[in-house]
Amino acid sequence: MTVRDVAVEAYREALPALSTSLVGGLIAGVVLGGMRAELRAVPGLLVLVPALLATRGNVYGSFGARIATALHQGLIEPTVTAGDTRLRAAAAAAIANGIFTSTFASIVAYFLLTALGESVAPLPILIGVALVAGLLSGIVLSVVVVTVVFAGYRRGHNPDTIVGPVVTTTGDVFGILFLLIAVRTVLVIAGVF
Repeated sequence: MTVRDVAVEAYREALPALSTSLVGGLIAGVVLGGMRAELRAVPGLLVLVPALLATRGNVYGSFGARIATALHQGLIEPTVTAGDTRLRAAAAAAIANGIFTSTFASIVAYFLLTALGESVAPLPILIGVALVAGLLSGIVLSVVVVTVVFAGYRRGHNPDTIVGPVVTTTGDVFGILFLLIAVRTVLVIAGVF
């Protein structure tokens, strides 16, 4: 196999996922554009959005890479079973990391905006939004990553090629959607919205 053949194969596998990622990013942008009331109700939320989306990509991209490596090494089979402790542990770690980093990002955003003298929502509101959005998107991203990586591997595709665009798309679309749900939920509980 020549270098050209490898490159053509990689593009053939990745192009549909990259195209889907592009469309997903546009959908996420439309949803974010429609969140004007929520962005006004929670000052500082717009600063937090890029950090939350980047967190999803980093944490769940790493999760997908771990699964792909385990598949390549024969440590796991491309099927979901209740007794697969490695897969359960990796998913639990990814969700915990996602929640932790989302919470950390909300705390840093709060103190940074406060230090700069900018208007910012109370810290419990920002943390609540980050926790709810982190948990909901973590569950969905874990399921999507495992499903796509296993399905791609069973069909003969390289999971390393498809996991990046899939995580990006899913993280953007569901990250923004669950951020909207989280903001509305937290504001209703706080009696603000």
